Amino acid sequence: MMGANPGRGRIALVLLLFFVLALAGGVISMMMGSVEIPLQEILGALAGAGGTHAQILWNIRLPRTLVAALVGIDLALAGTILQAIMKNPLADPHIIGISSGAGLMGILVLLLFPEHSELVTPAAFVGAMGAAVLIYLLAWKNGIQPIRIILAGVAVSAFLGAGISALMILYSDRVHNALMWMVGGLSARSWPHVAMLWPYTLVGFVLAVIAARHLNILQLGDAMARSLGMRVELTRLALTAVAAILAASAVAVVGLLGFVGLIVPHVARLLVGSDHRALLPAAALLGAATLLYSDTFARVAFAPVELPVGIIMAALGAPFFLFLLRRQL
Repeated sequence: MMGANPGRGRIALVLLLFFVLALAGGVISMMMGSVEIPLQEILGALAGAGGTHAQILWNIRLPRTLVAALVGIDLALAGTILQAIMKNPLADPHIIGISSGAGLMGILVLLLFPEHSELVTPAAFVGAMGAAVLIYLLAWKNGIQPIRIILAGVAVSAFLGAGISALMILYSDRVHNALMWMVGGLSARSWPHVAMLWPYTLVGFVLAVIAARHLNILQLGDAMARSLGMRVELTRLALTAVAAILAASAVAVVGLLGFVGLIVPHVARLLVGSDHRALLPAAALLGAATLLYSDTFARVAFAPVELPVGIIMAALGAPFFLFLLRRQL
């Protein structure tokens, strides 16, 4: 996963490109839907103008756009961190079971305590962190090997998925919201979801950027990291907690949305290199852009039927995962 890094000029250009892509994705997301809103009216509404389109923008389109961007950032950062600390290009919150752990605890709260939705995010974090620790324990054998982490993660994900299915059967009268969680979707996401999500995104991003140097050192190998004074396993645990916070906040809002954390870090790494000081912001911007365009496509491609964005990401991510799997094995 290490390799030659491009110059600062190219990195700055790529970051600018990703920013423009994300900004354009946000504008397109606000413009397109069952009612198309011209760009001039979007600018007017953001400046304070009234009207029907302004109501649609402020109450429906804008919060959904912000949620899509924040979730894309969270999942992309979580995937980037996990791939670094596990030294495995196949690591992703969804594939290795961290999202399933968050999903199981989140659905448990939704089904048993629907009046306490504020508990979903902390419960999801506990589930994500518990799944991560369990994967480490199962994969540990005289150290951590990348293939063992993937196999342990698949097993844990299957086990937790069975728990989610059991809950849905036992509480079938309350299962509608849980079904939407299973595929991951942004339908009906509004300002309370933005308020729930942005603090975790901000904290997770700041912690990830602060940890960029540690992520770079981990790429040199455990022996080299220890020789430089790093407490490797403690650092891995702390960084896993950061990835779990990011993944859990995303799962708490949109459900089990997979493959963002797998695809985005790879594309960003190809363009900006493996230095996490550049890779983390690049992945964050590209993650936001990816989910914004995917959600817009899911809304308009089969109108008036709206697909959950998780279906679009699975259609894109599954072939990509198989390609990486063939390269690694």
